[in-house]
Amino acid sequence: MLKAVIFDVDFTIAQPGPDLGPEGYKRLGRRYGMELDPARYDDARRGALETLERHPELDHDEEIWILFTQRIIEGMGGVGDTHAAAVEMEGAWSHAHHFELYDDVLPTLDALRSHGLKVGLLSNSGRDLDAFVTHHGLTVDAVLTSRAHGKTKPHETIFRRMLELLGVGADEAVMVGDTVEDDIEGARAVGMRALLVDRVGRFGPEADALDDLREVPVALGLR
Repeated sequence: MLKAVIFDVDFTIAQPGPDLGPEGYKRLGRRYGMELDPARYDDARRGALETLERHPELDHDEEIWILFTQRIIEGMGGVGDTHAAAVEMEGAWSHAHHFELYDDVLPTLDALRSHGLKVGLLSNSGRDLDAFVTHHGLTVDAVLTSRAHGKTKPHETIFRRMLELLGVGADEAVMVGDTVEDDIEGARAVGMRALLVDRVGRFGPEADALDDLREVPVALGLR
């Protein structure tokens, strides 16, 4: 019997606000004497993702994300102290007020709670999720970040710890997330069911994915 639904955070229930987007990078660059081109942001981020390397033991390592951000800055034309700028930008990702909930989040959580299901948030980040939950007025039963746990998704121990916090078994929980390797394959490896969210068609029409969280109760067979 289904008892809990666990959500990834970034790009599943929340999106970065303007300060973390192309114009935010432009303003950041000027503080460091750099002229960053917002039009190059998408390509720069894509390139940074292609060269992103995980910690070999899947340890939480914030320096990896600082390097990722530095590559975005350089890809947007940044020259100079790009590392210091990246540290500042990465620090901004830790603050809840820099994020906006998607419109489908609150109705979905309300629907799940109306069926007596527990809700958890599981994120590969160093963010204070308790502060995030309070800032956005969410009602959840457990939160866990890779910084608090020590390992990142898809390491099996972070999923098992989340299940322990919720007090449910793997076969009683569903993971909802926007990345195949971290969220979907990671959850399935420990015996959980998983639902992929693809809001912008990244995975193509052949992917078995939801484009709106309001489809989650339907996919779970809830009436």
